[in-house]
Amino acid sequence: MHQALESLLDLLDLERIEEDIFRGRSRSAVVPRVFGGQVAAQALVAAGRTVPAERLAHSLHAYFLRAGDPGAPIVYTVDRIRDGASFTTRRVVAIQHGQPIFHLSASFQRYEEGMEHQADMPVAPDPESLPTAAEMLPRYASAFHDPGVVDRLLEARAAVDLRYVDAPPWGTVGTPREPRSQVWFRTNGKLADDPLLHVCLATYVSDMTLLDSVLLAHGRGGWTVGDVVGASLDHAMWFHRPFRADEWLLYDQESPSASGGRGLGQARIYTQDGRLAITVIQEGVVRVPRA
Repeated sequence: MHQALESLLDLLDLERIEEDIFRGRSRSAVVPRVFGGQVAAQALVAAGRTVPAERLAHSLHAYFLRAGDPGAPIVYTVDRIRDGASFTTRRVVAIQHGQPIFHLSASFQRYEEGMEHQADMPVAPDPESLPTAAEMLPRYASAFHDPGVVDRLLEARAAVDLRYVDAPPWGTVGTPREPRSQVWFRTNGKLADDPLLHVCLATYVSDMTLLDSVLLAHGRGGWTVGDVVGASLDHAMWFHRPFRADEWLLYDQESPSASGGRGLGQARIYTQDGRLAITVIQEGVVRVPRA
């Protein structure tokens, strides 16, 4: 297993400090705040540890309230909202310095048979034919004002093998494109056979690229380039079918709208054999910097 993946798994292994209260560590992201995917994944870990193992996460709805401080631990308090015959609901609040920075509601369901249909998987190249991040990112070093961004991006994403199908936003700055982006991803190493762990790893990765499609529509490179400022506002996921985060997943993303200083991204995540595993929707602040 890649050392970066071991470090990420350790980051998601929360400390239980009281009944339904957990503590997680933080670390810096590419920008000087806690990465939103980390907080969302840790909150889902906290919720899942209060739910019977046979009940699987099927949805989450979350709001990012304040920027997280990477130099301080995060306390997660879990409210047991409902334990029904089929569904279990949990509410989690993440707290730093006495203030809530993140709020999540998650629902879990015992397995049952039901009707089946899904949207078809879009066409995408084989992930093994695409360049790795280590091969791709240095090509765009000149797009970043800060020469350290490439190294920080590689470090932040080292636990995950994430491969862009087309050029990322910072690769075509100044040229608006169709507001759609595809990436393949999987963890850099095998994971234990724990469904909650795979769901939490997918949640972590889901916050990395979802707003790329908003930037593409306007020919913007993103926060690492400095031609927009922004942050995630809310995040929702629905887990439809079993999947493994250590096997290739296609993240097919698009942006149907941007207005009022906000951009909306929506996506579907498919297994390599074509099963629709996850639906994701996120809105974020996306602003052009003021002079």
